[in-house]
Amino acid sequence: MNLLVTGAAGFIGSQYVRRLLASADSDASRITVLDKLTYAGTLDNLELEHPRLEFVQGDIRDAELVDKLMADADQVVHFAAESHVDRSIAGAGDFVLTNVVGTQTLLDAALRHGTGPFVHVSTDEVYGSIDEGSWPETHPLAPNSPYSASKASSDLLALAYHRTHGLDVRVTRCSNNYGPHQFPEKVIPLFITHLLDGRNVPLYGDGRNVRDWLHVDDHCQGVDLVRTAGRAGEVYNIGGGTELSNKELTGLLLQACGAGWDMVEYVEDRKGHDLRYSVDWTKIRTELGYAPRHDFATGLADTVAWYRAHRSWWEPLKRRVTPH
Repeated sequence: MNLLVTGAAGFIGSQYVRRLLASADSDASRITVLDKLTYAGTLDNLELEHPRLEFVQGDIRDAELVDKLMADADQVVHFAAESHVDRSIAGAGDFVLTNVVGTQTLLDAALRHGTGPFVHVSTDEVYGSIDEGSWPETHPLAPNSPYSASKASSDLLALAYHRTHGLDVRVTRCSNNYGPHQFPEKVIPLFITHLLDGRNVPLYGDGRNVRDWLHVDDHCQGVDLVRTAGRAGEVYNIGGGTELSNKELTGLLLQACGAGWDMVEYVEDRKGHDLRYSVDWTKIRTELGYAPRHDFATGLADTVAWYRAHRSWWEPLKRRVTPH
């Protein structure tokens, strides 16, 4: 079985590919990675010499290239996306083009060639903000940032291709990921790498914003369960089960890096900053047997240790982004 994985030179997609390549039980005899190698992608995330892996550099909006790859693919896992909220606030164009038009290009090709399942990887941010409780998959979408609006649009497109054309589309919506190989503009690797360099860390507003944290490998476990055992036309939330305010998270990162609160710089809050995200992942647990395997304390300690030991990986990447 040839599996086409988009965006797999990035954080989550590369973890998914490494996971499949390391598994003797994987049904993917061949994995084709399509990645544009934007600022957030790096070939250092992939085992390019692996005999089951083929890498293709290209844009998911390139209809001719996508059609060629899809003709040879049996299944698709679609990670490729612009995903940084701050960047979407500064300029939404790339988010609409990649996340919406790119997804539509992939869906059209999958429909022409009868490729499926097609797993569309999305985010809990499409639901908006919730003061208490957790969102089930049936909750109406109410995105508040250009990023989450573009992802909500692509979710609806993917599900429309199932309802209109019968394409085997399955959508996943995850909570905030963390772990090794995450590009150092997201909060956990940003704070870790800043602290390792003796730099202050920027905490938005009063730090009350709450997120549910999910280890990237647990997320990839959930995605593969949906690919192999999920139902066509269904949405599956994937959660981690550890809710923390940004201030609580900051405290844990300071402790893990041996730093104090004097290293925290309070900065102006993000525009339209959602207060709290929380997904109800009962469905994937009861239907597919999903359960997170990484407790947060151990996972965070391992993540800090990984960044401490892999300066050669993150220092060049950090030079790509504007310093905070």
